[in-house]
Amino acid sequence: MRNSTLSLLTCFLSLVCQAASAQVDYLDEIKPIFTEKCISCHGALKQEGGLRLDTARAIIQGGDSGEIVIAKVPDESELLSRVEAEEDYLRMPPEGEGEALSAEQIAALRKWIQAGMPAPEDEQGQASPESHWAYQPIERPEIPEADSDSLLHPIDRFLAAKRSDVGVEAVAPADAFTLLRRISLDLTGLPPTPEQQHQFQQSFSPEAYESVVNQLLESEHFGERWGRHWMDVWRYSDWDGYKNQLRGSQRHLWHWRDWIIESLNADKGYDQMITEMIAGDELYPEQPDVMRATGFLARNYHVSNRNIWLDSTVEHTAKAFLGLTIACARCHDHKYDPVSQVSYYSMRAIFEPINVRTDRIAGQPDRKQNGIPRIYDKDLKAKTFLFIRGDERQPDESSPITPDVFNSFEIPFDVTSVSLPVTASVPALIETVEQEDMASADLNVQKTREKLEEFEQVEPTLATGDSQKDVPPAPEFPQKLEDDHLEASYAARAADWKRRSLKARYDAEKARIDDESSQAFKTLAKIAARIERRSDAAQARLQTFRAWRKLQEAKDEKARNSLITALDKAREQERQKLNALSKTDAKFTPVGERYPETSTGRRTALAKWITHPDNPLTARVAVNHVWLRHFGTPLVASPSDFGLRAPLPVHAELLDWLASELIESGWSMKHLHRLIVTSDAYQLASTGDQQLLADNESIDPENEYYWRANVRRLEAEIIRDSMLFVSGQLDQSLGGQEIAHGKGEEVFRRSVYFQHAYEKQMLMMTIFDAANPAECYERSTSIIPQQALALSNSSLTQSASKHLANKLHSQSRDRDEFINTVFESVLCRPCSDEEREACRGFLEKQENWLKEQNSEAEDRKDSAEGEDALADPTLRARQSLVHVLLNHNDFVSVR
Repeated sequence: MRNSTLSLLTCFLSLVCQAASAQVDYLDEIKPIFTEKCISCHGALKQEGGLRLDTARAIIQGGDSGEIVIAKVPDESELLSRVEAEEDYLRMPPEGEGEALSAEQIAALRKWIQAGMPAPEDEQGQASPESHWAYQPIERPEIPEADSDSLLHPIDRFLAAKRSDVGVEAVAPADAFTLLRRISLDLTGLPPTPEQQHQFQQSFSPEAYESVVNQLLESEHFGERWGRHWMDVWRYSDWDGYKNQLRGSQRHLWHWRDWIIESLNADKGYDQMITEMIAGDELYPEQPDVMRATGFLARNYHVSNRNIWLDSTVEHTAKAFLGLTIACARCHDHKYDPVSQVSYYSMRAIFEPINVRTDRIAGQPDRKQNGIPRIYDKDLKAKTFLFIRGDERQPDESSPITPDVFNSFEIPFDVTSVSLPVTASVPALIETVEQEDMASADLNVQKTREKLEEFEQVEPTLATGDSQKDVPPAPEFPQKLEDDHLEASYAARAADWKRRSLKARYDAEKARIDDESSQAFKTLAKIAARIERRSDAAQARLQTFRAWRKLQEAKDEKARNSLITALDKAREQERQKLNALSKTDAKFTPVGERYPETSTGRRTALAKWITHPDNPLTARVAVNHVWLRHFGTPLVASPSDFGLRAPLPVHAELLDWLASELIESGWSMKHLHRLIVTSDAYQLASTGDQQLLADNESIDPENEYYWRANVRRLEAEIIRDSMLFVSGQLDQSLGGQEIAHGKGEEVFRRSVYFQHAYEKQMLMMTIFDAANPAECYERSTSIIPQQALALSNSSLTQSASKHLANKLHSQSRDRDEFINTVFESVLCRPCSDEEREACRGFLEKQENWLKEQNSEAEDRKDSAEGEDALADPTLRARQSLVHVLLNHNDFVSVR
């Protein structure tokens, strides 16, 4: 009986163990625990105590102190005792290195150990940084041999070799209409016109296609289309503020946007673009057009916390150009990549001295109205300290951090300070600035003299000496008849002194630049200071008189009391300015802001390191972004993370070949685009033979081998722009100040020129998944009811429908011709016989219904509603058809 009981108990325990094993999946439930909680100290990067926990095999093997787990005996496992420990000094992960395991995670570990620690036999451990594919030098791979004489394009040879390996076959090429629309939208963001479609169809050939590609690449709209793509990656955001408040980014950041568009149109090298964005102020300090590029850094500004600004700068410089996520290293060593916490702050130290200023532009002295926001090194002695556990309240001030890059890849990072020209440190001395300031002062003098001459008809005698008597004593104010004359006299005197003061300050400023310790500067500074005091006194006299006049003209007692107070203040201010004339401690006021005469050169060193041909990341990351936006899926699945968690891509050789091409072409983006879009792979149809589709999808359902074109929903900007373009309403002018986001249905400029900030985006853009200004390395695509409602009910859609229908209706009264033309205009293709028949039926029904409405509206034709109802039924029906096609899925998609 006892033996029988033991047998039953043994059988029961075996069933329990089997059930536990069935309930715990190692790859889905156990390995992620070790990855999240343990790998940073016990993985490929670091092995505390000689222990690795990135594979089950390594866990069983243990570390320097022996085994840490016994299979099927969880209660005797050191691993469990350490993760369950309540004492901070015993618990794993240790304090500051991560949160303790949850009760559910511990229970899962216990079940796994109890089940005997099952795991795949071929489990691979975390790759070491030295062997990670993305950290290897870019070596131009050999182009695979072609199976067919017709397969000439290098991209197609790489793809064909991979397809052959898995047994998938490419579909046929796209037809001429589909291909022309695809390439037009991809390269310019605008659809082709019916005329362009017919011309391309008639001459459809590889040569004709290449000619179209070249034309589109040379179009000024290429920069607008691809500028918006790169603005996603580089986190473009217009200034984010309330009224005049500046909270984030910068006023007039649109100058950076225009620089991006212009640079792409000019095919400026991608390496040069990076260099100008990171260090344009150090390398090209006297070129305002280049200075616009540093908006990349100015955009990160955050009014309430400088650490937020610098953290964003470090994080997104690494993500945008290097495809590395390093933000977690702010608090601790990176869990996956070779970026220590010290390395993170070393990169921050590169940016530590920076600040933002706004430089004047020609013709606009008011920098709030317009100016170029730009970066400069403000505090050359700024120190960087590591924040303990990332807490900015706990800087480790015992060890200032030296500026450096986190992984040199054996590429030099040499910092040399940069001496800046005078006009960079004292921008007021730019010749055009001085000329404009003096011209403005001269004009003010002229205007005040002309006003005075209306009373005197003679040139007024103005003060010319340096003594106090040149400012007349306060008069007994005359009767109103003479008030205008006297005010004009005071205004002319004030304008004259202001002009003299400005000239004297400029003279002193120039002497100061030559030698601040020279006697010439000291003398000119004293003269400028005295003249400035006289200018202040003359201006104070004018303000006193104006305050007195307001008081004399006031009728209301309450207003008079306020004006008496204002007059008293003005008189006191005047008295102080007059008293200052007799003092000898006058100080020279600089004619404009003064900035450091040198820059650290740290950002120049960083730009050279990022764009060095031997940097294994920069070109690969750029190629991946371009490929993603042409094909809809990237070669590397995570565009902003090429670190150890990114597995070797299926098309690694193709990626490296394209990266080599980019570098060897002088980093020409247009060369890269041309290579990609002239490949057969880009020109494939999105559908084909049903049996071929079924066979391919059974092997490669995600189209990983690019055997067909991916159908893509157009971006928000292109949907709106296309709607305006096909209706003939789009204003195609380039550049300029951002347009208020709320005017998207009133102003018909391209969408790239509208305000784009966290709380300031056009509603239509947000509905169709526009870029998040905070971060958007790859746009998501949603399908929500609001999108259909926006297209159907938007005043923009209704306006476009009427405008296009009216234009086409006036050109053709024939119904079938109208149907054909509207299909070509809106969907950029001919309609099928089935579609034509459906449209005929729709137009006929609409016209009949509208005619019935007209009959019912006869008795109210004087009303607005009646007038609308009595409009031409044929025209209104055609407007409805256009409206339907603008809501067609083919209009918002590219095939």
